[in-house]
Amino acid sequence: MCGRYTLTQTGQLPAVFEISEVRIPPRFNIAPTQEVPVVRLSEERGRYLDSLKWGLVPGWAKDPSIGARMINARSETVDKKPSFRDAFRQRRCLVPADGFYEWKKLPRAKQPYFIGMGDRSVFAFAGLWECFEKADQELETFTILTCEPNTLLSNIHDRMPVILPRETYSAWLDPKTDPTDLSSLLIPYPAVNMTSFPVSKLVNSPRNDTPHCIEPVDPPSSLFS
Repeated sequence: MCGRYTLTQTGQLPAVFEISEVRIPPRFNIAPTQEVPVVRLSEERGRYLDSLKWGLVPGWAKDPSIGARMINARSETVDKKPSFRDAFRQRRCLVPADGFYEWKKLPRAKQPYFIGMGDRSVFAFAGLWECFEKADQELETFTILTCEPNTLLSNIHDRMPVILPRETYSAWLDPKTDPTDLSSLLIPYPAVNMTSFPVSKLVNSPRNDTPHCIEPVDPPSSLFS
């Protein structure tokens, strides 16, 4: 799964996503239910950056609190699950990031790891978005697709977020793209381009959103036992 991620290199966003210049603060510990930047496409505006709440709330939901349980969508079933299939067909988005966290299970605890590109560049998670409307309430939300882990992640966790190659951004965003043509993108990103290292348990609390969250720490000896 993907339950925390980072977006610290915000100056890269215009070039990577071909959007207008933006000014947003760096984030070191983005957590579910928070409002964060995503890239969408419209006929009027082209590609643009918007702020959506993390945790997808289907339009048919009775209670928006369901979004806290829908921060991820399994790519293997996203075209079949009622919560995600309509968004997969028509409302896809890019979720900018430059890293994410996963927790490795150890005998007595869990060790958080930071995972990102070797050059610390910005990339995009495959995302879906929805608009929930009830009475006078309108809420736009998103979820991040996940897949099997690559060889780097398989030693840490049994899932990883779907990371899209830059040359596929246009096809992913375009609602006219046949969803069946996108299945080849829902695969593990090449491990050779990525890096990982253990970090402090500061990331366990979403209240901690500082550069200290991504500082490497010495791994516990039990990692090698």
